[in-house]
Amino acid sequence: MTEIIINNAVQPKARLLLAHGAGAAANSDFMQLLAEQLALRGIEVWRFNFAYMQRMLDSGKRSLPEKLPALQQQYVAQLAKVNNDLPLFIGGKSMGGRVASMLTAQAKVQGVFAFGYPFHAPKKDSWRTEHFARLSCPLFIAQGERDVFGSACELLDKHWDYVEIYWLTDGDHDLKPRVKSGTTHMQLIIQAAQFCSREIDEILLANK
Repeated sequence: MTEIIINNAVQPKARLLLAHGAGAAANSDFMQLLAEQLALRGIEVWRFNFAYMQRMLDSGKRSLPEKLPALQQQYVAQLAKVNNDLPLFIGGKSMGGRVASMLTAQAKVQGVFAFGYPFHAPKKDSWRTEHFARLSCPLFIAQGERDVFGSACELLDKHWDYVEIYWLTDGDHDLKPRVKSGTTHMQLIIQAAQFCSREIDEILLANK
């Protein structure tokens, strides 16, 4: 795995360990833009690549993600590197958020943030939410309304304790809206960062 990529905040209120999705690395445009917006809001962001992604970057050859238990182990290994001087949150884009959501029992973690959660594979009815019943800290999800991995229509009647979904108008799985929506991709990334910041503020206030 790579060294941690850190986006420092001027006056950090919390730290977020952020993992990438299945197809794009920690330094992808989306991950960089999101990390920058979070840092502007006082959240220090630590990004890393899973082992398969680093192999792909190093070799230039396609590499598939490891199985979930291996990804969880790699995430926990990165958690062990994180300093304890700030309140700690974890999360990720898509697959990275799913992996993080399985680690809520980690002692230092105060909350989890998923940006585009993969509730199910596109056009499949096999849901990836069984572990939601066992969450031991809040899971916050910033989800595009048109996300083919779990749209607003599909989730209308779904509810889980400890899970809060913030819907981004007309966004897809990468939080991109259509041009006709009148909203830009950057605006939705900013909204996702604002949502994350607000929820962190509430948790920090409740823990005072």
